[in-house]
Amino acid sequence: MKIRILFYIFLSLISFTVTYGQKSGKRITITGSVSDETKTPIANAIILIDGEKTDYITDNKGRYKVKVTGENKKIGIFTFTNGIVEEEIGGREKVNFTFKGSVPDQKTDKIEYGDEPIDMGYEIVKKKAVTGPVGKIDGTQSKYASYNTVYDMLRGEVPGVQVTGTSIMIRSTTTAVSGTEPMFVVDGVPVTTIDNIQPQMVKSIQVLKGSSAAIYGSRGSNGVIIITLLSGKDR
Repeated sequence: MKIRILFYIFLSLISFTVTYGQKSGKRITITGSVSDETKTPIANAIILIDGEKTDYITDNKGRYKVKVTGENKKIGIFTFTNGIVEEEIGGREKVNFTFKGSVPDQKTDKIEYGDEPIDMGYEIVKKKAVTGPVGKIDGTQSKYASYNTVYDMLRGEVPGVQVTGTSIMIRSTTTAVSGTEPMFVVDGVPVTTIDNIQPQMVKSIQVLKGSSAAIYGSRGSNGVIIITLLSGKDR
């Protein structure tokens, strides 16, 4: 009798293990909507899975659809202006998000940036043809995981950039407009702050100054910092 009971327990454990393995490897589709406290849909917000950027964004009605596996734990929404909101997946197939306060429109005039040659936004040029200095770091290198903020990365790795707290100044730039802050471009989108970007989200950072930043007109007079974030295919 005891042997029979043990045999049934053994079969149950095998069945549970197989079933769990199938579930954890199965891809499921999660849908939902993203809005702010004024009930305004947020378009062009980036979908994160377990803290990593994907290639999915919300549509013009704030809706999204993304596939995940049973091993994924969290789904999040990243906006350039209001940071990140995350939720536990917990087996759910529909997850809605609400950001606190009012979220301004996320820019849609995306500019694609490559690595080599350098994509300046309006034209692609060879690195040797850029007369103004260009600084660049590859955020995928393991040593950058030790940095707490993106400002620490810039301070420690990019020459010619002066970082004090969250204030940035690119040295040897000609200031034609008020202030000394450079122009920030994240995944091709001009943004006003990079406070919400974590080091582990960064694929690369390029710093343009002088004539290499002139293509942006007066907006680039204090230099330009171009940040490319990691996407799902970069994992």
